[in-house]
Amino acid sequence: MSDLEPITPSEAIELHLQRVDTDAAEWTHRSHKSDLRAFLEWCREEGGVDNLNTLSGRDLYKFRVWRREGGYSNGMDGELAKKTLHSNLATIRSFLRFCADIDAVSEELYLSVPLPSLSDDDEVSDSKIVPERVPVILEYLRTYEYASRDHIVWTLLWYLGARTGGIRSIDLDQDLELDSREPGVDLRHRPETGTPLKNGTYSERFNRIEEWMVGLIEDWIDDRRPDVTDEYGRQPLIATKRGRASDSCIRDTVYRWTRPCARGEECPHGRDPATCEATEHSKMSTCPSSRSPHDVRKARVTKYRNDNVPRGIVAEEVDASERILDKHYDRASRRQKGSRRWEFIDRK
Repeated sequence: MSDLEPITPSEAIELHLQRVDTDAAEWTHRSHKSDLRAFLEWCREEGGVDNLNTLSGRDLYKFRVWRREGGYSNGMDGELAKKTLHSNLATIRSFLRFCADIDAVSEELYLSVPLPSLSDDDEVSDSKIVPERVPVILEYLRTYEYASRDHIVWTLLWYLGARTGGIRSIDLDQDLELDSREPGVDLRHRPETGTPLKNGTYSERFNRIEEWMVGLIEDWIDDRRPDVTDEYGRQPLIATKRGRASDSCIRDTVYRWTRPCARGEECPHGRDPATCEATEHSKMSTCPSSRSPHDVRKARVTKYRNDNVPRGIVAEEVDASERILDKHYDRASRRQKGSRRWEFIDRK
């Protein structure tokens, strides 16, 4: 311990986040920041740790129990899901390895954070949106929000099957081929100017689009898109008045329109929209019907597979391995999967 240099948890976390900000994508930084906020609260309120030099394996065990039992005021009740706990503790391990590098804790301390073992069921999220819900939302946007930013975001998420990072990375001049006989969108990995793709250059791909989508995108660009550039001088397709839309802006777009009341439908949960907190912009995700962009992506994959698009083709289209498609994205029931095989296999 004599070789360690005193440092507060908040100081060490700030240094770690600076390192992550330099070396990793935006979503990794956001995840680490959220997970370490819980650790910092524990240090202040529960553990009494104001110098990381004193952090022990026993402390980390207490933090693990506190976190598992729902400790940290994050708006969640009851025990933490195994997958969430695993992710949180993996971040703490990464943080402690960094702390060892800056002489804040011993080199082996991170091993005192055992990760819970996950079954296949634990690793798979139950959150989903059935494919049949999406056309209803798209039709509403086409009718009442035509060529708005929300309409463009939903259209690209659904028809490209892309991640949020891919959608926000699209530029007007470099990535759109709207006048071509084979129009499409080129998704490119550009971390040096703020738009990394999840799997780096392996995520780069050209996705064809239909002619009606060309018209929709042109109407957005000509009539409603703010005439802005981002901080790097690039012209983002998905733009706000301040520049390129953020990940959270795109997520909010999905949260907003998956709420039935936003489309003038009766609340299926028996709530009064006049008093429901989920009608507030900052709390849209609390609506039981709201879903994330990732859920829309899962629905797209499920539809492709229900339409008997070969697994390998789907994997290339949405940038995911076939194993990951089966495990995390294809949310069809066993009966639906059986029907697919029945339709596809020649039984003569």
